Amino acid sequence: MRALTRLLPTLLLLSLPASAWAHGGHDHGEVPRWTFDPWVSGPLLASLLLYLGGTLRLWRHAGFGRGIGLARLAAYLAGWLSLAGALLSPLHWFGERLFTLHMVEHEIVMAVAAPLLVLARPGGAFAWALPARLRRPVWRAGRAWPLRHAWLLLSAPLAATVLHGLAIWVWHVPVLFDATVQHVGVHRLQHLSFLLSALLFWWALLRRCQPGEAAIHTVLTMMHTGLLGTIMTFAPRVLYSAQTARSGLWGLTPLEDQQLAGLIMWVPAGTVYAGAALAFLALWIRRSGRAWRAGDAPGAL
Repeated sequence: MRALTRLLPTLLLLSLPASAWAHGGHDHGEVPRWTFDPWVSGPLLASLLLYLGGTLRLWRHAGFGRGIGLARLAAYLAGWLSLAGALLSPLHWFGERLFTLHMVEHEIVMAVAAPLLVLARPGGAFAWALPARLRRPVWRAGRAWPLRHAWLLLSAPLAATVLHGLAIWVWHVPVLFDATVQHVGVHRLQHLSFLLSALLFWWALLRRCQPGEAAIHTVLTMMHTGLLGTIMTFAPRVLYSAQTARSGLWGLTPLEDQQLAGLIMWVPAGTVYAGAALAFLALWIRRSGRAWRAGDAPGAL
């Protein structure tokens, strides 16, 4: 709690523009800034333009709101903004200096942006963004047996859950995690693997699972990520020396920074998974109730 109290001023300063920092200064002379890495901002911008272009083209063809409803559009925009905020805003700059905020960044990518993007089902919009002469060849290529078979294997719920879990645990091996704050290419690869594995995980749960099964996979993910967060929280020594090397500039010891990062993974992120599991369970109960009522209706036997 004492470490969290000392971190609060930094969290509040996240909301300030860079100009405020420039005028007010900081004790170590660095100014938080937005990060416009072309390898990150380029694909983000392209995906937004493709999605909006495809949606507008479909609406011109089929009518406003047809094919892609406003709820799906809102889900995509919310997911995209969450992803852009995590990877481009000063949160990313802080994440390279504070383990706690680096963990916040990762959880936004995996537990907020990814499920929203999956709920949006953007494939149709991307298809409509293509020139008409390319849509059918691309569709045929995607339906080719090798690609289709590989996708069915990777997106099976158990496989997707395991792959997402492996991405999380492997990247939290201390030597690999420290490498992400020392080498920009490794950092890009970490974020890409977190995003892609999370998209695969949520797609499998939302598109290939029955609600009860999806709840089980969500709880399993909550449990193993909670275990990893617990290990970081209660570790008696600093495990991530490079990531926590500058924690003192922000009022934290390296061990406190590591402990707060573990708590972020353990409690807030765990709450997101728990909420998703409860939503899946509620959907399962509702569907079971409907099936029971249908089976109990007069003439059903």
